[in-house]
This record gives sequence, structure tokens and C-alpha cells, in this order.
Amino acid sequence: MWVRYRVAGVPWRCIGFSAPRAGRRGPSAGGFRGYARPVRSRKQSRKQLDALVEQATVDCYNDDEQLTGLYTMIEDNLVIPFSTRILGVDVTVEDVDLRGNGIVAICSRGTVRQAVPILELPLPTPPPDGAEWIEAYRHWAA
Repeated sequence: MWVRYRVAGVPWRCIGFSAPRAGRRGPSAGGFRGYARPVRSRKQSRKQLDALVEQATVDCYNDDEQLTGLYTMIEDNLVIPFSTRILGVDVTVEDVDLRGNGIVAICSRGTVRQAVPILELPLPTPPPDGAEWIEAYRHWAA
């Protein structure tokens, strides 16, 4: 049974949730017994994601060039700034950057700025325009 719920403003769904049983402790008491994963904001099919990755990585010879191609598409198409919640805190995504071996989102709250890997960035509901490129990058990196 799938159950939908929200963690830090991000929709999640879990499997294996049942009501706790009175008078019992431990695994047999019920409750959460399974795993959770984030729900995709806009459902993209594998074929659509493959097409986006192909569009971004055309004429690329290695992984570094493919990463740069995906970064360019995210930078050109993602509408920023936008707000999201990370660990229960509202932050503003101000920019995206290519650092080391991945793409990061530059998030700020007040005067504090933090680089968050875009693979781990929870997207708001509804996602900003251009978020399909983040999904394509996540598909490529998987």
C-alpha cells in the first residue's frame, strides 16, 4: 500500500505503513515498515528523459563534456530564483554552478549561502520552469 505524506515540504511516498497495534512494541507493533522515496514533481517518462539527455549531450565525447552540456541546459532553462525547503528551512535557490564532479545549487537564507548538490535538492511543488532539466540530469547520473 502506498501512502503519500510530506517531509520538509517535499512530497514523499512510502510503502509498508500500517497503524500501530495497541499493547505491542517493536516491529510487530505496526507503523512504518518499509522505505520512502521522493515523488517526482512532473512525471517524465524514461523516453522523454533520454531525449532531453540526448539533446544536452549531442557531440560530447566523454562524461566531463556531457556534464558540461547538462549544466549548460540547466543554467539556460531553469528559472531562478525560486524557493524550496531543505531540512525544514525555507531557502532561495539563487544560482547553479559546476563544481568538482557535479552541479550544485547555490542556496541562501538571509546572509548565509550554501552549495547543495542538485541531485539532492528537493524541488518545490509546483516545480519551477526548466526543472525537467534537473530530472534529466538525475536520470543521467543514475
